[in-house]
Parts: sequence; C-alpha cells; structure tokens
Amino acid sequence: MSDRLKYQIGLNLIKGIGPKLARNLVAYVGNEQDVFSQSVKSLSAIPGIGIELARLIKSVDVMERAEEEIEFIYKHDITPLYFTDDNYPKRLTHCDDAPIMLFVKGGSDLNHTKMLGVVGTRNSSEDARLNCEQLIEGLSSRYPELCIVSGLAYGIDICAHRAALKNNLPTVGVLAHGLDRIYPSLHRNTATQMLDAGGLVTEFITGTKPDRPNFVRRNRIVAGLVDALVMVESPIKGGAIITARIAESYNRDVLAFPGNPRDELSKGSNYLIKRSIAALIENVDDLEYALGWESSAKERTVQPSLFHSFSTEEEELLYNILSENKELTANELCVKSMVPVNKVSASMLSLEFAGLVKCLPGNAFRIIK
Repeated sequence: MSDRLKYQIGLNLIKGIGPKLARNLVAYVGNEQDVFSQSVKSLSAIPGIGIELARLIKSVDVMERAEEEIEFIYKHDITPLYFTDDNYPKRLTHCDDAPIMLFVKGGSDLNHTKMLGVVGTRNSSEDARLNCEQLIEGLSSRYPELCIVSGLAYGIDICAHRAALKNNLPTVGVLAHGLDRIYPSLHRNTATQMLDAGGLVTEFITGTKPDRPNFVRRNRIVAGLVDALVMVESPIKGGAIITARIAESYNRDVLAFPGNPRDELSKGSNYLIKRSIAALIENVDDLEYALGWESSAKERTVQPSLFHSFSTEEEELLYNILSENKELTANELCVKSMVPVNKVSASMLSLEFAGLVKCLPGNAFRIIK
C-alpha cells in the first residue's frame, strides 16, 4: 500500500475541506503526509482551518477509511489521480475548483488531443437525439482522435455516449457517485462498453450515493475536462444549463443547437445563444467554424496552391503573405500588402471560395494546407 496515496485520499475525505482549501493546506505545510503529522494546535492556526477542521484531520477514522478505499481501488483496477500527478487531466488544472482527487475506471486518456462535452436535457426530443447522433457521426470521420465527454444520465448524455461507441470514438462518463455503482442502473451495459473505449470518472469515494448536490459537482468536471461544450437541447433550468454556465466561467467554448421558441425544451439552448454565451450550430461544419478546427479529411481534398491560377495580382500577393504567417486579420493583411480594404475583402472571399483559405472568427484568415 502506498502511504502517499493513503494521505492523498485521506485529504480528499475530510468534510469541510474543498479543493481550494486542500491545495492551500498542502502548499502551507509542504505535502499530504505533513498535513496529518501536524498537531491540532498547529493545524488550527493555518488560515481557513480552525479547531474543528483540525480535529477532523487528526481523526483516526480518516486514515482507516482511506485504507478501505485503497483496497477497493486495487481490487477493481481503478486508477487514482491526484492533482499533482503527471496524468491528471491538464485541462482541469486550469480550474481553481477542480477536484484534488479523481478515480478512473477504464483505459481512457483524459488528455486526448481533442475533448468535446455533449450535454442536454434528460427528457430529450427525437429531433434533439437525431442532432446529437448526426453531429457525433460527422465528427468521427474527421476527428478519430476526438473524445466525447458526458454524464451518463438519461436523454442526451446517454445518446452521446452511445453515438460515440457506435462510431468508434472514445467516450468518458463523469459520475455523481462512487465507482461501486452505476446510476442509472439501466445504463450499466453502456458503461461497461465504455471501459474499453473511454472510461468512467468520479471524484467520489465508494458508498457515495447519487444525491442532488453531487450532480452540480459532477457538472463542473464535465465542463473542465473539455475544450468545448455542446448544448443539444435544454429547458431554461436544469443541469445542462448549469454545466454550460460553468464551462463559460472556465473560458471554454460553448455551442448550442437552436430550437422552436415555443418549445419549453428549447428555451435553455435559445437563451444561451441570445445571450452570446453559446455559438449557434446546426452541423459539424458550424462547429468546425466556431472552434477553428480543421480536419485532415477536409485538408486532403484541397488542391495545392501550386496548381491554382489566381484571378488577380492582389489575390496572389495576399495568398503569399498569408502563407508566411500562421493567421492574419483583414486589417493586418491591408497593412502588410498595402492593398485597399475593399480589395482585400473581395480577394479573400474569392480565395475562400477556391478552397485556399479559411475564414475564422474575428475576420481572421488562415491558409488551408
């Protein structure tokens, strides 16, 4: 048994010590073991601790419970990830309230090149499920390295996981309970399949039930694990809206499918779009445009510029300038080329139609290689 792991889990077990305070506590005393070797008096003097928390830290029950959890981990081939471990999700390290400890079942890498969250209402419509399935199917052929993240719940969550499995994409389910159970139990078979092509992740120890407060904590992990979050369908209130707002606070891109304004199940998605929290998408192309993603499948279909005949001298000049830079805005192209802005706009539109450049958000351009 790893003593360090015991202390790491022990720190995670102390009620009243959240992720931020836990990190501050470790930084203050030096390491996890030193936290438990301090006297009650020394601990109580640490900012944010106090006498009651100090006594909880020194409780024998904490270490005994940590040892029980380690036995479960070893028996069921679970990977514990502490926030300082090399394979702890890098995206989560930028979230100040990220869990100090994660428990992972399955072979998924939580640091995939691209990770996309897909969320929505549990009472999803047939159209929404179709949108979800078609989006993931379209993404799978362009981004085989993409990992789909959701919460294993009814509705859009399970639709996203199953669509990922069907299209041979890895998929990760974030749980609101311990790994000694699956909730809802109807999704057990899907969860089992995900272990071979993704995995299950939680911050909760065994014995933790799927109580209501745990779902909000689960949602922040979904938001923090991903590069971007897609809202497929949601009423104005619910867990999916909470996840979207958390994703926004983490500076993640949020995207949403629009819906009928008279449909209660669409009000949440429409609200995110109207408030400019989410970009409106209807298909894979919209998602690529919003995120600035370029798939290798698309790139291979483009004719090399060597064989392209430019319509004007301005087009050739602007193309050559852009090819020497990773990305330039229309204004920057004007300055570098000394070409009037109206001719830059017309030339770039022509080059975009020819499949030679890609227009990005912010009126910026990039060569398609």
